Amino acid sequence: MNYQGVLTKMQTENGSPIQYYLVFENDFLNVNQLIDKKVAISFVKFQCLNCSSDKKIYRQGYCYDCFYEIPQAADWIMRPELSKAHLDKEDRDLEYEKRVQLQPHIVYLANSSNVKVGVTKKTQVPTRWIDQGAHEAIEIVEVPNRYLAGITEVALKEYIGDKTNWRTMLKNEIKDENLIEWRDKLRKHIPDEAMAYFLENKTETSLEFPVLRYPEKPISLNLSKTPSYEGVLKGIKGQYLIFEDNTVFNVRSNEGYVVAISIS
Repeated sequence: MNYQGVLTKMQTENGSPIQYYLVFENDFLNVNQLIDKKVAISFVKFQCLNCSSDKKIYRQGYCYDCFYEIPQAADWIMRPELSKAHLDKEDRDLEYEKRVQLQPHIVYLANSSNVKVGVTKKTQVPTRWIDQGAHEAIEIVEVPNRYLAGITEVALKEYIGDKTNWRTMLKNEIKDENLIEWRDKLRKHIPDEAMAYFLENKTETSLEFPVLRYPEKPISLNLSKTPSYEGVLKGIKGQYLIFEDNTVFNVRSNEGYVVAISIS
């Protein structure tokens, strides 16, 4: 079986276990069905997710020019506290910013390599947690816009981390935490503007990833340096493909790369 297309982050469907799909322009692939099979990945060319040009990908699937021009890559994406649409102020495209920023957002705790705080649109629960490789997560507040979620995250980052250690996550060297206790402990640090949106009746969500064997020492596959790779797929966690020889491939960090994939 052979497939070719531009990589975008894997689409997911929560279940026992989570189902993963690579979606190409004219085809899609249920990646779970490739587990325990030999998979070859080869770099073909670049294709910017915005302008479709064959220019080197700079960040987030975009070429350099698009990354610094389009609203999908503005600073408020990574730093929600910079959102200004609620003030009717434009960053790059006010219509787009209102559409994305002025909708319900969740501030949450997730346990992927350790307990961390994060922000996502309400429509991205539990997708965001799956993408981070979290085996458990819980909502803290549900606010009406991205700005309120951002300032809540900033306040809570004083007391808890906001980063995932990808190696620890992939090795599955994690312990179960009582996220309800964590939530209740952090409650007093929520800004006054967001306190009315605190969610005190939410329970933990548990997630099950399709992994037969976790890597002992993960080695990241970089298609720019190694344009062709072949290995036996042993699992999927977060946005990573995990192979038998400890190689791991982060699909999301290779968005905008056109690849050829063959299965044997």
